[in-house]
Amino acid sequence: MKTTIHDIQYIKFPVVEDVRGNLAFIQNDILPFEFKRIYYLFDIPSNAFRGGHSHIQQHEILVALSGSFYVTLDDGFQKTKILLNKPDTGLHLVNGLWRELEDFSSGAVCLVLSSDVFDENDYIRDYDKFLMSKK
Repeated sequence: MKTTIHDIQYIKFPVVEDVRGNLAFIQNDILPFEFKRIYYLFDIPSNAFRGGHSHIQQHEILVALSGSFYVTLDDGFQKTKILLNKPDTGLHLVNGLWRELEDFSSGAVCLVLSSDVFDENDYIRDYDKFLMSKK
């Protein structure tokens, strides 16, 4: 897996602004992949960690629909910590990156668009095995 933290990208979703409130939308023709699974994280205690894994093939887009949280990304050589707090911006995570989500604000909701259905065989959940996969 030769991907690095430099392969991530932000995706700005179209927004329809209105005095009654804004509407953002996500559809496959504006994404770098066609999503096959959508899930979301909510009611997360502020001291909890989510993630703690890497994907072998899958790509994901993370969106802070409400509130905020930090995403720490690790490519086996470099790490970066990113704050997500805008519901009109997604963070595209390529495969081969270790990710950890933390510091969830009260009421935070993390939406995840995944390039494939759930497959436990696509996960690397042991950090040492992840590092070996990067060599």
